[in-house]
Amino acid sequence: MIKRMKAISLLLVYGAAVNAAPAPVTDLNDGSLTKRVEVLERILDSRTEMQHRIQQQLDEMQNEVSEMRGTLELHNHQLEKILERQRELYLEIDKRIAAVNSQTTQQQSTANSTTNNPVQQPQVDMPVTTNVSESDAYDRAVNLILRDKQYDLAIPEFQSFIKTYPNSSYAANAHYWLGQLLFNKQQWESAAEQFQILVSGYPDSSKRADALFKLGVVEQRRDNLARAKQLFEQVLSEYPDSASSRLANSRLSAMN
Repeated sequence: MIKRMKAISLLLVYGAAVNAAPAPVTDLNDGSLTKRVEVLERILDSRTEMQHRIQQQLDEMQNEVSEMRGTLELHNHQLEKILERQRELYLEIDKRIAAVNSQTTQQQSTANSTTNNPVQQPQVDMPVTTNVSESDAYDRAVNLILRDKQYDLAIPEFQSFIKTYPNSSYAANAHYWLGQLLFNKQQWESAAEQFQILVSGYPDSSKRADALFKLGVVEQRRDNLARAKQLFEQVLSEYPDSASSRLANSRLSAMN
C-alpha cells in the first residue's frame, strides 16, 4: 500500500513538472515572421525605388524648365536688341545726314574762298572719314550677330573695335555685345568682366540694366548666390520698370 502511494506521488510530481515546462522557442520563430519581414523589406525597397524615379523625373523637369527659361530669355533679349539696333540706326542716319550737310557747307565755303590751299581738302574730309570708319566697324561686328549669326567671328570683331575705338559712342554697346557672346559660350569670368566694365563705366547706357542682370546670372551660375541675390536686388532697385527687373524678380523668387 505504501509503495503504491509513493508511485502515485512520483507520477503526480512528474506530471506537474511536465505541465510547468516552458513552450519551445522554436514555435515563435517559425517561417511566418520571416515572411512578414521579407514582405516589409520588399515594400520598403519598392517605395525607395519609386522615390528615386520620382526625384529623377523632377530633376529632368527642372532641367527642361531651365532650358525653356533660357530660350525665352534669349528670344526676349534678341527682340529687345533688334528694337534697340533700329533706334541706333535711326540715330546713325541722322548723324550721317548732319555730317554730309556740314561737309557740303564747308565745301561751298572753300569754293568761294580766294585762297587755294591743297592741304585744306584732307582737313575737311578727315573727321567724316574717321566717323564713317568707326560706324562701319561697329556695324560689321553687329551684323555678324544679327544678320549672319556668326557668333564666334563676332567676338574678335568687338574686341578689335573696343581696342581701336575705346572712346567711341558705341563703346558701351560693344562691351555689352562682347559680354553677351562670352556669356552664351559660358565663359563666365570673361563675360562678367565685360558686363562690369559697362556697369561701372557707362552709368547712362541703355544696356546697363541688362548688364546688371547678366552679372547676377553669372554669379548664380558660379554658385555665388549671395552676390547674385545682391545684383538682382540692385536691378529691382535701380530699374524697377524694366524687362530686366521682371527677370531679376523671377530669379529671386526661385532662389527663395
